[in-house]
Amino acid sequence: MVDQASETLVIGAGKASVMKVIADFESYPQWVDIVKQAEIVATDAEGRATRVRFLLEAGIVRDEYVLAYDWSRPDSVSWHLVQSKAMKSQDGNYQLTDSGGSTTVTYDLSVALKMRVLGVFKRKGQRVIIDAALTGLKKRVESGS
Repeated sequence: MVDQASETLVIGAGKASVMKVIADFESYPQWVDIVKQAEIVATDAEGRATRVRFLLEAGIVRDEYVLAYDWSRPDSVSWHLVQSKAMKSQDGNYQLTDSGGSTTVTYDLSVALKMRVLGVFKRKGQRVIIDAALTGLKKRVESGS
């Protein structure tokens, strides 16, 4: 079963600053506690990451996986799972909207695990991932790092 979740928050910076942090995958371990490693394995002609390998530790979920990124829509980046030990699928999206000097960020995530896990634990794991991503993103952008 695929679990889907979405969360939105406002970051006190412009869209370009937010997208710059999102696109800096190799720095994720510095601001996303559950990401232990991130390595860009392929880029497009503009130098943006199109495939990234992650090592994740999020509660009961420990995984090494590769995501493929799509930068084709303005103000958005989406991804899907290419390879994983623990997940059947993962699809996600960051959508950025200008909020007059701030940026509203909507984070969508759907995940299906290979192992059978009680729904409450799957949702908790997914919530940990979303909270870590958004809270960390906000802190990173607003600190100017």
